[in-house]
Amino acid sequence: MAFAWKASGLTYNKYLSVAASVVRRSLKDTQRLAAEKRGVSELRFAKWNNGKQGDNKNVADANAAAAAEASS
Repeated sequence: MAFAWKASGLTYNKYLSVAASVVRRSLKDTQRLAAEKRGVSELRFAKWNNGKQGDNKNVADANAAAAAEASS
């Protein structure tokens, strides 16, 4: 028998994300707020040219800007 998340077409990472959010929502308010803070992550990147680091940018912001540029 295949895993339920595979049968529904989810990746394992998406399955874990959905399961974690369901668990966080089921907690009481004080515990839920603490768990939600731990669940937030931010990924940053910087381009390097000629051995020098460029500006740090948020990946989510860079993706949104690229999507907006591509759609126009």
